[in-house]
Amino acid sequence: MRPETVLRWHRSLIARHHAAASRPRRRGRPRTVRSIRALVLRLARENSGWGYRRIHGELLVLGVKVAPSTVWEILHEAGIDPAPDRAVTTWADFLRSQAHGLLAADFLETVTLLGHVSTSSR
Repeated sequence: MRPETVLRWHRSLIARHHAAASRPRRRGRPRTVRSIRALVLRLARENSGWGYRRIHGELLVLGVKVAPSTVWEILHEAGIDPAPDRAVTTWADFLRSQAHGLLAADFLETVTLLGHVSTSSR
């Protein structure tokens, strides 16, 4: 074994050590941009009946290219349930919407063929 061989091995070992130390720590895919994450969460909150695939389709229409699994992961990390669980109407919401409809149609006015006006309340 010659001294040049040992020195070459040593230089190679040191070079690999420094290359590994300077390599970025994070591996895998880069994180999704915050604006896209905010847009996904906004679409999910404003459209409670939409699932991750529908949100993915709307993002494609808007020109945002992300995978459906990325949309699912964003919703999962935010603690937002799948679409059927979010779309469940509570009893209080149902009564509130029915009361609004009843108040809107409380008094009706009908005109008969003879021109008589009759007002009725339900």
